[in-house]
Amino acid sequence: MVAPRRRTIGILAAAGLLALSGATLATDQSQQRQAGRNANQNAKQQARSNKVDCRAANQKSNSQCRQDKRDTKQGGRQQKRDIKY
Repeated sequence: MVAPRRRTIGILAAAGLLALSGATLATDQSQQRQAGRNANQNAKQQARSNKVDCRAANQKSNSQCRQDKRDTKQGGRQQKRDIKY
């Protein structure tokens, strides 16, 4: 009778450890997603600011300002990928 009880306790302990490790993994992924979102949002805001400054200074054509904005946003997307993966 003692052996089945030990086995049950062992199985329950293993299941508990597995559940905890899954929760830790989910928390890490959540933090990575949040950091990725923050990087992406910061890049978007920076791109908007750059475009406004570019047009206000009248240093480039509108199409060149748009391209600079695209490049800034693409850099933010790459930074997000680097964080997540």
